Amino acid sequence: MQQSLSVFLSLIDEAFIAHESWQKTKARLTYDFWAQDFTIRLNQALTTWLGKVGYVAGLLLKSLRDKAEQWWYFLNDPSVPPDNNLAERSLRLAVTKRKVSGGSRSMKRFEETANLLSVIQTCRFQARSVMAFFREAISAHSCDYFPMPDLIPFFQT
Repeated sequence: MQQSLSVFLSLIDEAFIAHESWQKTKARLTYDFWAQDFTIRLNQALTTWLGKVGYVAGLLLKSLRDKAEQWWYFLNDPSVPPDNNLAERSLRLAVTKRKVSGGSRSMKRFEETANLLSVIQTCRFQARSVMAFFREAISAHSCDYFPMPDLIPFFQT
């Protein structure tokens, strides 16, 4: 069991290092060659260890194998980070507010609060003024002006 754990921790550490390297260099061809080799080695490790570990570890390994497109998405698209740290940091404001206020008394209020916090966090992430966005949205809504301000960034191809 300990040996299988070290194999998978080593692979995960390697994946984070390779992704960090890609972030610095943006060398996509190098990253793609590494990802192809990594996928082969990962599948070999999964095949080797799947029948040799206990029940709980086996569940995790089966998930790593069966849901590879979710677990290892960053191998195909390095612009996607290998962790969800940004998502967790974005949720921190909502969790803190819920703890301080005691939560919402209705599902509708919970959804409204979640939507507002989502707009606030998205504006902060995009380095946009939250107040300016709300002013634009309220002004556009009150004047039936379309299009409404958008939080989804426009990327030119």
